[in-house]
Amino acid sequence: MPAKSGKSSRPDVGGIGISNPQRVIDAKSGATKLQLAQYYLTVGDWLTPHLANRPLSIVRAPDGVDGESFFQRHCGRLKMPHMRVLDKSLDPEHARLIQADSITAVVEAVQMGTVEFHTWNARSDRIDRPDRIVFDLDPDPALPWSRMIEATGMTLDLLGELGLKAFLKTSGGRGMHVVVPIDRRQSWDCISEFARGVTTRLATEAPERIVAKMGPKNRVGKIFVDYLRNQRGASTVAAYSARARPGLPVSVPIGRGELEQIDGADQWNIQNLNERLTQIGVDPWSEYATTRQSISARLLKLVNAST
Repeated sequence: MPAKSGKSSRPDVGGIGISNPQRVIDAKSGATKLQLAQYYLTVGDWLTPHLANRPLSIVRAPDGVDGESFFQRHCGRLKMPHMRVLDKSLDPEHARLIQADSITAVVEAVQMGTVEFHTWNARSDRIDRPDRIVFDLDPDPALPWSRMIEATGMTLDLLGELGLKAFLKTSGGRGMHVVVPIDRRQSWDCISEFARGVTTRLATEAPERIVAKMGPKNRVGKIFVDYLRNQRGASTVAAYSARARPGLPVSVPIGRGELEQIDGADQWNIQNLNERLTQIGVDPWSEYATTRQSISARLLKLVNAST
C-alpha cells in the first residue's frame, strides 16, 4: 500500500507519520522502517483480532534487528496516544498495561521502534480467567525440521486424545506454537498445571525426543515443549506479528494439513506473506473463535494420572 505524504512530510501509514522511513531495520532483507509499517497496515484485518482486548507486550528494536532489543509492557516515555492504557488494578505492582485495539495503535508502535507484538492468554475484561493454553515447541537448533513436524504431531495427537481441539501457527523462529482455546472458567493455576501435565506426559512417552525441562543443556538432540507460557503475565508472539530476527519472519497460522508441507517456522516474512494470504482465501483459524472447550477437573486428573 503506497504511503501518503503527511503535513510533516513524513510518509503517512494509516494516519501515522513515519519518521526515518528509509532507515534499514533488517540488513538481511534490506527492509526499511516504512516497509514494516506498511506490512502491518496491509495485514491489519488478520492481525487485530489476535491483539484486541488483550494485554500487550512489545519488542522494540530501535537500532534494527541486529541491534539491542527491548521488551516492555507499558508506554513509558513513548508517544502512543492510540494505544489503550489499562486500569492500574490489573497489574498493581507494575506500570499500567497496554492494549492495541486498532491497526492505528500498531503502526504507532512501529513508529516508536516496535517490531514484535505479544499478547497474554487472557483478555483484559477478565484477566484472571485465561481463554487459551499455548505450547511453544522449542528445538535443539541442530535438529532437522522433520523432528519438529513429528513433535508437533505428537502434541496434537495427545490433545486430541484428551478431547481438545488445537490450532497451529509457526513461531517465526525455529519452532511451532500449539494453541488450545478454552472457555473462561479456569484459573491460571489450573491451566498451568494442565499444560505442565501435557508436557510431562509427552516427555515420558518419548524421552528420546521430547524434554520437559527448559534450558539448552536439557534439550540437546530433543525438543522442549514449553508450557511456561501459561502463567499469569506471560505472553506469546501474536499471529501475523513480525519477529525481530534477520529476514523479519512472521508468526503464521496454518492448518494441520499444512504441517508436513512447510519448510520451516520462518518460512514466511513481511515480504512474502501477502502472497500466502491472497492464495489461501480462508483463514486456517476460522473455527478458533467458535471453539468451546473446558479444562474440567476430570481432564486435569486424567492428564496428571498418566504422568
